[in-house]
Amino acid sequence: MSEVVTHSARTAGPGLLASLDPLLREWLPRQRWFAGKGRPVTGFTLVAATELLPVNSKLGLLHLLVRAHQPLVPLQTAAAHPADCYQLLIGVRETLPPRLAPALIGHLEEGPLAGRTVYEALYDPRPADVLLEALRTRARVGDLRFERDMRQEIRSELVPRMVTSEQSNSSVVYGDTFILKLLRRIVPGTNPDLELPLVLAREGCPRVPAPAGWMMADLASSDDSYVLGVLQPFVQGASDGWELALRELAKGEDFGAEARALGRATAEVHTALARALPTVTLGRPQLELLVAGMTERLDAAAQAVPTLRRYAPGLRSAFAALADLAAEGRTWTAQRIHGDLHLGQCLRSPDGEWSLIDFEGEPSKSLTERRMPQPIVRDVAGMLRSFDYAAHAHHPTEPDWAPLCRAAYCAGYAEISEVDPRTDPVLLRAYETDKAVYEVVYEARHRPDWLPVPLAAIRRLAANDDTP
Repeated sequence: MSEVVTHSARTAGPGLLASLDPLLREWLPRQRWFAGKGRPVTGFTLVAATELLPVNSKLGLLHLLVRAHQPLVPLQTAAAHPADCYQLLIGVRETLPPRLAPALIGHLEEGPLAGRTVYEALYDPRPADVLLEALRTRARVGDLRFERDMRQEIRSELVPRMVTSEQSNSSVVYGDTFILKLLRRIVPGTNPDLELPLVLAREGCPRVPAPAGWMMADLASSDDSYVLGVLQPFVQGASDGWELALRELAKGEDFGAEARALGRATAEVHTALARALPTVTLGRPQLELLVAGMTERLDAAAQAVPTLRRYAPGLRSAFAALADLAAEGRTWTAQRIHGDLHLGQCLRSPDGEWSLIDFEGEPSKSLTERRMPQPIVRDVAGMLRSFDYAAHAHHPTEPDWAPLCRAAYCAGYAEISEVDPRTDPVLLRAYETDKAVYEVVYEARHRPDWLPVPLAAIRRLAANDDTP
């Protein structure tokens, strides 16, 4: 069992960060979860440092919260967008064993850790075990607070392993019993990735794994706490929806039954959230703001991706149709939703049950935006676009696969909610259009080979044509 040091880092201060600075400038931008890609890191500010294992021993462990300073993007002000704060877990050894070579950050020549090697600690079982033990014992270490649900047993000595697939955060699996998701870019306030699973657990909704523990930071510099990580039951043998869909496509198997079951699971989550948390009515003023935002994003996307410009008038008509309905007095209900739903955010257990995970929402949006009530159609539109992506990821493309999945998903949703999302085609088209516009910009910047996928949807949506 790992020992947890119960004091803040003695090594904290300008000397520690100054010695780490050149190494972090090289290492941090290479991480999948680093949000500021494409802009150089110009410096760091230390927000908090906590020593979880003594750094002057054979194996040390530092928990750091650091702000990475970067040049602002055009039209951005420092006040509107302070430097991003990242959570780092730094292991400290004299030399790294070969098994930890992929985790290397670098060797320090000066500062309080001079002569030591620092590395990404989550690759190392001993530091990873320290985090689980702190959660199990509800430890308080410096600014860090570890909490747990006492109704769930957390056994010690569960063997940890880091999940090495690309993620926007980091995850460690403990003995096929729990998975700890560590948020990397953190912000103060109530994080929906902890808030909503806790709400759903209280509602008895089985479609979301109930949090067993969570990590917090209580900083003197902030009135709000920071959510650092969430420990949830690990669904052993589960397949994520994206991988499962691609496997079924490769085998030529029908995915309609799975899509229908996934629609039912989504509706169960939405129904539980609407029961537990306040809902609001969106009238003309709210819809005008919504439509204005969608239109602004389209205009910006058309400037960034010239291919989009020829379709812009047809796409604007999707937003204008929604504004017209609002002007006629139509209203919609908004509630808390997942916020970033797609096949990769869903798990199917070996017994065929679906779960929804990762309620963080779109990381690019502020915490306030991510926690705003929204129409359930936004989640539905995200899943419909995901079916389209899966169909195009398979070669040769199956033209009927995505439309059949989309129909089955909506039918399954209606079985639980008694409302088929397709009965509100104007709202659904507007949200699907907004999503496809976002996809065009993302693919143009990061994956040009994938650009034809959202462009095919753009053509359909601009023409208001529901046929494949």
